[in-house]
Amino acid sequence: MQTWQSPQPPPRTAISPLGWALAALRGAAIALLIGLGLALLLTLRLAERPLFGLRRPVTPFITQGVCRATLRIMGVRLMLHGQPMVQRGALVANHASWLDIFALNAAQRVYFVSKEDVAGWPGIGWLARATGTLFIRRHGRDAARQKLLFEARLRAGHRLLFFPEGTSTDSLRVLPFKTALFAAFFAEGLRHLMHVQPVSVVYHAPDGADPRLYGWWGDMEFGSHFLSVLARWRQGRIELVFHPPHAVADAPDRKALAACCAADVRAGLERARGAAVRSS
Repeated sequence: MQTWQSPQPPPRTAISPLGWALAALRGAAIALLIGLGLALLLTLRLAERPLFGLRRPVTPFITQGVCRATLRIMGVRLMLHGQPMVQRGALVANHASWLDIFALNAAQRVYFVSKEDVAGWPGIGWLARATGTLFIRRHGRDAARQKLLFEARLRAGHRLLFFPEGTSTDSLRVLPFKTALFAAFFAEGLRHLMHVQPVSVVYHAPDGADPRLYGWWGDMEFGSHFLSVLARWRQGRIELVFHPPHAVADAPDRKALAACCAADVRAGLERARGAAVRSS
């Protein structure tokens, strides 16, 4: 997967002794929360899987609750605008940070679509598999197989969420949307049932901090970025803007559908960031 690079990465700041203590307390609480949540999820999945197969009517509620509690432990506020869709289909959003996963899961019970190599990441990959993440390869030769996997999950009633930019940014912009995954919505028997809801993920750093504080991209290390967020006494907020869903049947093709969604996400980000600047 290609990575986006900022010409001016944010400056590194040293963590104070108080920050280390805060990071340790928050980290321990999050680890305990995730561990207990995962144990409960896997236990319930033992009964859920033989009864419901690919469908998961119970365990997504556990994932949602854990993500909401994790944001509270971090001290990061979550604000929602608009209504998460109730129709069958998928959500698409801009990608800025590992925090996207917690925020979007907290707001809506969804299954993420992620690049295949995430499945091999220590800890994170195992959690992703347990919560039903769909792993894909972003290569043209695998497009047909990925489309079939995508369709199978949609037909099972899963509400998928993916990041069409294909990489994360500094949270201040929306990159062009890649259109390959949108093709699955136009499959026979799905096109007239599916909707796609664009979501703008907007990060607001605390006053005086670099506006790219929560962005995680390029060669930035996850561990150091995670610790820097946990160590902050004053946190900012994450704003999710749920736009009206697009009926797939109303779009002539995947490129047109992707373009409409990208325009909505970009406009939502610009409006929210502009409003924050005017009110400061």
